[in-house]
Amino acid sequence: MIPLSAVNGKPFELCWTADEDGLLLRTFLAQKAISKRALTDIKFTGGLIEVNGREVNVRHVLSAGDAVRVVFPPEVPSGGLEAEPVDLPVLFEDKALIAVAKPAGMNTIPSREHPSGSLASGLLWLYREQGLQATAHIVTRLDRDTSGIVLAAKNRYVHHLMSEMQKQKKVFRQYEALAEGIFEQASGFVEAPIGRRDDSIIERMVREDGQYARTVYKVIRQYDDFAHVAVKPETGRTHQIRVHLAHVGHPLAGDDLYGGSRSRINRQALHCGSLSFHHPVTGAPIDLTMPMPMDMKNMVI
Repeated sequence: MIPLSAVNGKPFELCWTADEDGLLLRTFLAQKAISKRALTDIKFTGGLIEVNGREVNVRHVLSAGDAVRVVFPPEVPSGGLEAEPVDLPVLFEDKALIAVAKPAGMNTIPSREHPSGSLASGLLWLYREQGLQATAHIVTRLDRDTSGIVLAAKNRYVHHLMSEMQKQKKVFRQYEALAEGIFEQASGFVEAPIGRRDDSIIERMVREDGQYARTVYKVIRQYDDFAHVAVKPETGRTHQIRVHLAHVGHPLAGDDLYGGSRSRINRQALHCGSLSFHHPVTGAPIDLTMPMPMDMKNMVI
């Protein structure tokens, strides 16, 4: 496998070594999770497949030790998404992935209410500065008023690999929350299905016909009328942490959508401070952290 440490405008490519005789290249690439659709894109939109430095088609029969090289085609940004110079501190970056620090008050992707200044638009700006032809493949999205680590893939293929890892629960996120009330137990979990509230396109609620959801929590420190809590969502439902903690009587400070008070902070006190996974291409462990922003720190000083 080629190293991914460099960041530049060259096309994204991967190399493998075949380990057996007689395997069709098509089958070999399928084993690497390259779909038929991806092969079509590679063939017709500027990609390349080589074996031992020679361009071949997917019916080529491999021999053990053959060097297989796949060059993925350049990507066109999604319609309606424009590059903008947005301040995005980079926590990690290589040719396949980028992780950035999202502040509260920034959309991950543009919305009708906030069409500009999104994290995705900022990523496109960074890519353009690097000469990279790619769109914004967001792996771990955060609500507008939640701060923390956001991970994106620089290629459709890598995004697919990361999505599969998420389905297999191999991507681990931990949040810090400031939740109202006195916790009777120092640790526990909330397991309750979540669905959309009938009279809202935004608000979610616990309801019997909702999707399964489970959230694990541990109290870091209990204060007089709120607690600093570490939270791990084991599923990925919209507003999951906010809904679950409100459901058990502990709405997040500042989260007036779900019953929290804005007397101390003017947004939901929720921060994604830890993200860990194994790199989908190299297999290397990736552990990222980001400290709480000042509006939350001021509550726990």
